[in-house]
Amino acid sequence: MISYWMDLTLLKMGFWITWTIIPVVVEIIPAFVSSIHLLFSYYNRPKLIIPKKLPMITVIVPVYNSADTLFECIESIARSTYPTNLTQVIIADNQSTDDSFAVFNDAQNTFSNLNMQIIHTDKGKAQALNSAIYGAIGKYIINIDSDGILDEKALMNMTLRFENNEKVAAMTGTILSNRRLIKKISGCWHKIIAENEYYEYAQAFLSGRTIESFKNELFTMSGAFSAFRRDVLLRTFMYNTSTVGEDTDMTFQLRQRLGEQVVLCPDAIFYIEPISGIGELYTQRQRWQRGQLETSKNFAEKKTVGLMSFFKNFVVRRLIIDHTFMFPKMIWFFATFVLLFFRYSPVILLVSYLLIYILYVLVCTLNYVCVRILLQPFPDEKIYYKKLWWVVFTFPWYNLICSIIRFIGAINTITRPTNWNSEKFSVEAKRLVTRVKDDIKNLRDDKND
Repeated sequence: MISYWMDLTLLKMGFWITWTIIPVVVEIIPAFVSSIHLLFSYYNRPKLIIPKKLPMITVIVPVYNSADTLFECIESIARSTYPTNLTQVIIADNQSTDDSFAVFNDAQNTFSNLNMQIIHTDKGKAQALNSAIYGAIGKYIINIDSDGILDEKALMNMTLRFENNEKVAAMTGTILSNRRLIKKISGCWHKIIAENEYYEYAQAFLSGRTIESFKNELFTMSGAFSAFRRDVLLRTFMYNTSTVGEDTDMTFQLRQRLGEQVVLCPDAIFYIEPISGIGELYTQRQRWQRGQLETSKNFAEKKTVGLMSFFKNFVVRRLIIDHTFMFPKMIWFFATFVLLFFRYSPVILLVSYLLIYILYVLVCTLNYVCVRILLQPFPDEKIYYKKLWWVVFTFPWYNLICSIIRFIGAINTITRPTNWNSEKFSVEAKRLVTRVKDDIKNLRDDKND
């Protein structure tokens, strides 16, 4: 009798185990291994030595209708611990239609010690950056978005990383949501999304991209905060204006075409505005998905990319994990409703989901512990992050939502032309409802005929 029930359980679970093993092998096991490596590397990190003479740096700020945030952004540069007499600031205005220029004038009068200038460029962030690069005089060129603020030590820490390691050609800083702005959010669901986003950025940069840096496998430098050796940057084809993933394209140029090293600078933090809600999350993640696929496609046209390269080529691994495995992951999630019609036990399905959820929570907990350790140089951030312990229980659901959005983004990338501004969730939802209604109407018409 016992043997009968064991055989029945294995038969019922056979199909399901095929799908549940994917997140375990692809995400959960590597997370545990990476965390151990991360902690070992952190406690054995080299100390940075301040050179006798600091170099000149250039900070480029692309601006488009940034009147509400530009002043604070410039203020964060002025308050930096890096000497202002060694800092060139270029504001690249790509055809703003608001009062951004007036804000620049106000900032120029307020922070008269800054070597600051404004240039007017063609529309588009990539065009603005390319135009400003040719006017840069610094040994290192640092790009930051106009809707965020720098930690006061960010420029100094980033420059010291360059000065202490001549092999590093470019680096990305750590991006975190501004905790002060998160605290001001009044809506319950909006705040939950913003706090999950904060956790996501913290573990993605301080944990994920730190691991990627060890083997020079950083897939994308953040477009919000990146830095380059000027001589190396001028050897590239500059920022690609034909893709929404110009930051990923630049990363590929440096590492794949020029063979240079691209890493993360974990102790250089740039604070961005928290997500405005599910609508922005929907368009933002689709844009990131499109940029990643477009850049990968351009790379694949030059080099052979195949399944057999999974263990040799990290780009292939990343694509298979992020995109190929995304489809069975969606099947794994939505198949529940289908399997119920095939008389699969709801209890077995529920238990399998619960086990996977627990494993994801364990991974989130491990990342939470690692990030808390890595935030030690930033006590205020560590205190705030410590209070977000509960996010380890909500993040698996947040991550699932992001996976579904990326899944939709992959489909839209195939079916629609490149556009920086993806369609809003409400627009696509309305189109879906209309399509379903039309299909039901057509089925009824066919039945009546």
